[in-house]
Amino acid sequence: MGRGFRVLHLVKPFLPFLPEVRSPDRKVPLREKVIYTVISLFIFLVCSQLPVYGMQLTTGADPFYWMRAILASSRGTVMELGITPIVTSGMVIQLLVGSKIIEVDNSVGEDRALLHSAQKFVAILTAIGLAVVHVLSGMYGSVALLGVGNGILIIAQLVFASFIVLCLDELLQKYGLGSGISLFIATNICESIFWRAFSPTTINSGRGAEFEGALVSLFHLLITRTNKISALREAFYRQNLPNVTNLLATALTFLIVIYFQGFRVLLPVRSKNARGQQGSYPIKLFYTSNMPIILQSAVVSNIYLISQYLYRNYSGNFLVHLVGKWKESEYAGGQFIPVDGLAYYITAPASLAAMAANPFHALFYIVFTLSACAILSKLWIEVSGSSARDVARQLKEQQMVMSGHRESNLKKELNRYIPTAAAFGGMCIGVLCVLADLMGAIGSGTGILLAVTIIYQYFETFEKERAGELGLFRV
Repeated sequence: MGRGFRVLHLVKPFLPFLPEVRSPDRKVPLREKVIYTVISLFIFLVCSQLPVYGMQLTTGADPFYWMRAILASSRGTVMELGITPIVTSGMVIQLLVGSKIIEVDNSVGEDRALLHSAQKFVAILTAIGLAVVHVLSGMYGSVALLGVGNGILIIAQLVFASFIVLCLDELLQKYGLGSGISLFIATNICESIFWRAFSPTTINSGRGAEFEGALVSLFHLLITRTNKISALREAFYRQNLPNVTNLLATALTFLIVIYFQGFRVLLPVRSKNARGQQGSYPIKLFYTSNMPIILQSAVVSNIYLISQYLYRNYSGNFLVHLVGKWKESEYAGGQFIPVDGLAYYITAPASLAAMAANPFHALFYIVFTLSACAILSKLWIEVSGSSARDVARQLKEQQMVMSGHRESNLKKELNRYIPTAAAFGGMCIGVLCVLADLMGAIGSGTGILLAVTIIYQYFETFEKERAGELGLFRV
């Protein structure tokens, strides 16, 4: 066999040690899928509240502070790593496949199984590496005070939790609705938005105690202040805490993304065998859904982690400054924020005023986000089995042809739409993300886009499953 197959076969010795959920031997009814989905979400939420045993109680800066919701992770819990190992391994394996370092024949069942196992193997290696870095970087306390025993115990807990996430993700794909990655991301983001809107926690920002939740603060100000106009102005435009304007920007972004979800091109197709049976193949504007923004977020989060680690240990190095300079923020719970270098320029400006003050930062961020989303979206269709070539093969296997075109022209016709939809759709996702960030939407533009697209996907999946059980035919 070719060189790529030999690389893939290196995973075989580790197959007995990799977690695996057995595929169902029957069609899983919708009721059971909903039950499995709820149980998986409950397990994830419980793990997100279990503190890591053996850590010291520290309140230092959190390198993942800005990416927690998107990574579905919770600081100080066994779900510290969240979905980072799965996303990172998927990105690495798909890039290796796309660059032909690993060659996979998707028509061969063994190759598909080995590729899936390779992703899980790389995810576990990534989890081990990240757990070691977390312990050595002092996130759970001084390494000297933790000791070897506690350090190993913490690493074991984080890796075992990653095993659980892998199993839950596979369980949902085979027995539930959607995937674990999507479900956990949406849950974390919605929880974050809900908390910032209704949080009863009080914070002293130098002007006395203020409620963190935007809506709670609105009613509190209207009740306690005699000047209602001043109270409304404060509730809508207060700085450094969630305000009503942020909440309205979040709602507006939700509506815009839902509106664009309906944009699609319907290609007429018909069956070669069943005469008169016609339908359509939809190519959505968001052809690759939320994958571009997930991959872009994974890249940014890794840059943040590496940059903070380097700056803490080698802050005097010029090359380290090029990667990123950080300082402690008085308004972000003592977290470090990027103030220069690559990490700063790939971070959204804090406001329109900050954008006007440093237009180069805003321009770099916009170009980076749009370019990354478009490029990653186009790469994703090539490595995920959704390119024009793959779709043409799938339609041929189903004995479907495009109406008004020869069968030999099927791939050519699909090539007119799919690559454009992937690149342009990825860029549109980037534009929406940038606009949401600049409007100050709660949960970041990336988080809102992920939440909306995931919820919309779940709605479509649920409707499709319900229609299938009712025996309805939907194109």
